[in-house]
Amino acid sequence: MTANTRLDDLHIETLAVRAAVERSQYGENSEALYLTSGYVQPTAAAAAARFAGDEEGYTYGRYGNPTVASMEQRLAALEGTEAAMGTASGMAAILMMCMGLLKAGDHVVCSQSMFGSTIKLIGSDLAKFGVQSSFVSQTDLAAWQAAIQPNTRLLFAETPTNPLTEVCDIQALADMAHNAGALLAVDNCFATPALQRPAAMGADIIMHSGTKYLDGQGRVMAGALCASQQLITEKFLPVLKSGGMTLAPFNAWVVLKGLETLDLRMRAQTVRAGLLAEWLEKHPSVARVYYPGLTSHPQHDLAMRQMSGLGGAVLSFDVKADGPEQARTRAFHVLDSMKMLSLSTNLGDTKTLVAHPASTSHGRLTEVQRQAAGIGQGLIRVAVGLEYPQDVQADLARGLDTF
Repeated sequence: MTANTRLDDLHIETLAVRAAVERSQYGENSEALYLTSGYVQPTAAAAAARFAGDEEGYTYGRYGNPTVASMEQRLAALEGTEAAMGTASGMAAILMMCMGLLKAGDHVVCSQSMFGSTIKLIGSDLAKFGVQSSFVSQTDLAAWQAAIQPNTRLLFAETPTNPLTEVCDIQALADMAHNAGALLAVDNCFATPALQRPAAMGADIIMHSGTKYLDGQGRVMAGALCASQQLITEKFLPVLKSGGMTLAPFNAWVVLKGLETLDLRMRAQTVRAGLLAEWLEKHPSVARVYYPGLTSHPQHDLAMRQMSGLGGAVLSFDVKADGPEQARTRAFHVLDSMKMLSLSTNLGDTKTLVAHPASTSHGRLTEVQRQAAGIGQGLIRVAVGLEYPQDVQADLARGLDTF
């Protein structure tokens, strides 16, 4: 909700620790946490003007907060957009985007390998209100183009995808969307602006689950949309005021401070993910590894161009098995054999988190949807943290070495 109108000549590492609202009269060095649900107005006329949007100023906690504004300004600065709006979660951000941009009869084109909850929200929940959707191969530009209809208003991609780390060509999709009079939204949760800035490649909206790497330590729920000031003010702010997907000030403050170390964490965790991917690729119990940093990844070259030459901190792998039942049994064996790593469906933590997507994050999808997304029963996702690399390998080896 706050425009990024200063600090434009600074580097991204500096913006991560300096972009925020102005200090209060007390001169605090660390950004203040404003815990309040309401604001005292100087006059009745000022209150009326602020509620009408004719005058700057905070009015009610659901509409805005200085701490939330600091987080929004910092994230917008990192993504290179004019503005950003915080939300209660990543899924709240997607819902706000769809409610702000779409109406009954409109059409959305999405990747079929997106996060399971995103597929469920757009493909099933919004369908009840007349929003049409098509899901296509993440990497097939011809399929994206063929899916566009006269009523297409939005193309929505996630790159890399969760959990198979498929990468799409952001610039190509942006050109495709704009030629059709539509917008391109990109879920940048996996790469973050530390590695990838979709707005510089033509994306109109960048979506985040701040719960992941922006926080970085698995503490709070948060989300955000980064876009032009016009989109934020005219499309998304009205939905926030009515729908209440509001980001709590404390959560915003945690994410705000997390952004200060985002670049350092992403680069360190990416190095560790690369080492783990190489180790897994050589393990006799592993059928395939999905990681953009590996030269074996189908979109490796594209990923390197878009993601600052790095592969990110998330990878997935399939265990070797004869059929889905054995694959599930072996995947569960690997997970249950761990003694140090965390069996958790979150990602972006400094602790390595390991999950079984088919039964958790993609568990609400139909079997047809799961198969289309490439989510098999033997698939394991690893969001690599900051532990010593060989300790992570040893914990996974407990299961991989024993079937």
